[in-house]
Amino acid sequence: MIGSTTRQTSLFYFAFAKEAAAITDDLLDPLDELLNDRSLIDLASQALAKRSTRSADFGRPSIAPDRLLRCVTLKHLKDWSFRQLERELRASLLYRRFTRFYEDPIPDFSSFSRTFGLFGKDGTARVHARVVQIAQEQSVAQGQRLRTDTTAVETNIHYPTDSSLLADGIRVLTRALKRISAACEAGALKVVDHQRAAKRRVLEICRAAKTLSDAGREKLKHSYGKLIALTRGLTRQTTQVLEQLKAGKLVAQADMLLAVLQAEAQLRHFLPLTEKVIAQAQARIFEGQTHYPDKILSLFEEHTVVIRKGKAHKPNEFGRLVRIDEVENGIVSNYHIALNNMADQQQWKPALEGHHQIFDRAPRLATADRGFWSAANEALAQELGVKRTVLPGRGRLSKERAVRQKERWFRRGQGWRAGIEARISTLKHRFGMLRAHYKGEVGFERYVGSCVVAQNLVAIVRNKKAKTKELCRSG
Repeated sequence: MIGSTTRQTSLFYFAFAKEAAAITDDLLDPLDELLNDRSLIDLASQALAKRSTRSADFGRPSIAPDRLLRCVTLKHLKDWSFRQLERELRASLLYRRFTRFYEDPIPDFSSFSRTFGLFGKDGTARVHARVVQIAQEQSVAQGQRLRTDTTAVETNIHYPTDSSLLADGIRVLTRALKRISAACEAGALKVVDHQRAAKRRVLEICRAAKTLSDAGREKLKHSYGKLIALTRGLTRQTTQVLEQLKAGKLVAQADMLLAVLQAEAQLRHFLPLTEKVIAQAQARIFEGQTHYPDKILSLFEEHTVVIRKGKAHKPNEFGRLVRIDEVENGIVSNYHIALNNMADQQQWKPALEGHHQIFDRAPRLATADRGFWSAANEALAQELGVKRTVLPGRGRLSKERAVRQKERWFRRGQGWRAGIEARISTLKHRFGMLRAHYKGEVGFERYVGSCVVAQNLVAIVRNKKAKTKELCRSG
């Protein structure tokens, strides 16, 4: 059952309430008013109602929707982990007042993790859309100007190498097989743990990779051959176990049926991924095929792709490409997570169409960096109704093009475009979008959306404060 948003104040909290009311915060107090929006609370209620069939009106009370919404905002506003969120809420009267917990007990960090996941990517997108709508209603975002850019957001994985991925496959398959063996009758399934042998092979590969001689290369191939053989043998045993479970030859004990079903689901998920890692390691080491199609970079975040943005200090990034569309006053009106490392030129049309869908009109000024430039993109912007398109050309410019790019309006547009670099840096280093810590593809999209929502709320608050700020005598 969804927790109530109206609650009776405890008599014993009266003294603390006076102290908490005396504490003010320049950011959280205006945010408190923004988050009282009825539509945002309804979206949180809809998320809580999705847990099961009758979560809305049956069962013990869960976290209230207004508390859930404020906890999500506070976590991404401060870039905390779930454990940090629980600890800070327990210790601070200010945060208790902001999240409406007051004297009530604070949920465990695992409860926060589960309830935050109820939003999903669609729920987070609806919350973001409502926040942008609030910015429109308060005249913070008019949609007259648009600047867009792309950035790489890392997934929460270790640096991917074939040897470490093979070791990961051995570890997760062995763990699931051991759980099935423990849940079945004694002696029904014998599992040999190869994790220590795999670790030794990985260390041998690391040492051999540092040697560029022919002997080092042969040692590298020899160690990889042993590691691949260990992994392939384990995948064969996993396939046999799955067939035996399906045929009923392996029977779980009565009280361990759920554990066997969970372990079987893990085996069915990780087995094809591990087999693909074996194939790509075999192709790279023994066949010299470095460009393997649909390469697996992580067994746990399999949606991760390689992104090359031309950075000298980080030529390869492992995550997803995210497009950020920003309008006036620092409001991120739209964001999009690409499926692969697509070119920036392909992102220009979706950015303009998304802006038109949100504001029901084309921007007066649309700008991006030279990676978005093409004659077709400039013609498309003019066709959609953009009056001034600022896309610097690449290569040798014609005389007409050079004169156009030196005009005052064009240079001013370029200057305004540079602000999105600072916006992306703020999203990454202030709101934690440098690396997405939620699991899975849906979790990745939810994390990025939550960071954007927190940033937009702060931008609305700062814009309102700037409007109401008293000017000095000099103006």
